[in-house]
Amino acid sequence: MIPLTLKDTEARTAIRRTWGQDGLIPHVTILHLFVIGQPAQSDPVLQEHLERESKEYGDIIQMDFVDSYHNLTIKTMMIMNWIATYCQGAWYAMKIDADVFLNVHYLLDYLHDQSESSRKDYITGSVISDAVPHRDSFDKWYISEDLYPDSWYPPYVSGAAYVFSIDLAGKISLASRFVQPIPLEDVYVGLCLHVLGVKPVYATEFLGFRNLFEVQRLKYERCTFAKRIIVNGFNPQNLLRVWHDFQKSYFTC
Repeated sequence: MIPLTLKDTEARTAIRRTWGQDGLIPHVTILHLFVIGQPAQSDPVLQEHLERESKEYGDIIQMDFVDSYHNLTIKTMMIMNWIATYCQGAWYAMKIDADVFLNVHYLLDYLHDQSESSRKDYITGSVISDAVPHRDSFDKWYISEDLYPDSWYPPYVSGAAYVFSIDLAGKISLASRFVQPIPLEDVYVGLCLHVLGVKPVYATEFLGFRNLFEVQRLKYERCTFAKRIIVNGFNPQNLLRVWHDFQKSYFTC
């Protein structure tokens, strides 16, 4: 599930040509869906373009909420509810931002190596376990004490990308009824997990020294990227530029 906005046409095109292309992994069914809300200001031209795009590719879900940074929590909960309603036959779901490089082969190998228990109450990514609320009102991640009075956040996975067992979508949706919304969607998912008693799993290798969900930007190097599930910080042009070279990693790294 890839959240983006109405105007992100280039990002959708780049993903369809790279890690989101159909049939990338033989004998494995992967469905890629772009999740879009409504723009704050109506744009009939872009909307018409989106509807044509949706008819051509069949991979766009448009939901009835205003697409904004502060509504990302609403967007994520609507994604969870959609998965719980329509994707019961899947084993795993992934929420991934549009500016992320995804190594699909490595992700599938990683999930294949997990035990059978990863099919239930399982969520993995880059776990943040020592975060505290930002109380400076000028801070991007500001949270008031009225909205969130506790002095710490429970462990959560970075919102850049995370993978979870399909059963968690419905459970997180249910837990959200008992958790006051805050405008930090990844923290909010962590609060719901805390209510459920589910601990996120840090996806690492080499005794924890290599974070497989690399949320920092890395300079592209084929064999470094071959040993990561994601790398953050790619615009559409960069994603298309490195993808052709990255295909060689299966034979050279």
